[in-house]
Amino acid sequence: MRPAQIPHGGYGKLVTYKLGLLIYDATAAFCEHYFDRKDRTFDQMVQAARSGVANIVEGSEASAASKKTELKLTNVAKASQEELLEDYRSFLRQRKLPMWDAQSVNAQTVREARPENLTQLRQLMACLVSDLSDKSDQSDKNAVKQEVAANTMICLINQETFLLARQISRLAEDFEKNGGFTERLYRIRSEKRKQQERK
Repeated sequence: MRPAQIPHGGYGKLVTYKLGLLIYDATAAFCEHYFDRKDRTFDQMVQAARSGVANIVEGSEASAASKKTELKLTNVAKASQEELLEDYRSFLRQRKLPMWDAQSVNAQTVREARPENLTQLRQLMACLVSDLSDKSDQSDKNAVKQEVAANTMICLINQETFLLARQISRLAEDFEKNGGFTERLYRIRSEKRKQQERK
């Protein structure tokens, strides 16, 4: 079912919602492991991940009344994910850890695995850590774990922003053609006003 065709409140069926929820849960776990709770980055990352989900939910709920609001909130969800993406990139850069190329074997492995929950994601990361530890001369296994954790999240967020961009495009197309209740009501009122002015 195309995102634009899902009825209001049907966010649970959206792939972007399901993936966003996984990103939120995984980010909370990541921050618990790698940041002190007093660190501002902890709150910023968790809030950005939460916003990525919350705005999809709010947009879906608002869609019955206003497609314009749904479109706006879905854009906010995408912007929140992009903010989170930059935090993960900074995590790697500041620790001088490698960022995986989008076409690398590791990045492709993450994309193809499509984990649906935190347990599956942790199993995927454990396999990647094991594989990299075997192939790498790097003695610090903790650094490998950090590399895998951050890069895996970057892969998931890139998938999410790609899917949200497609969703936004479809919502924009639907809005242009049909609008929502509020927009249709506005058009009806405008037409009535014009008719009265002609009399």
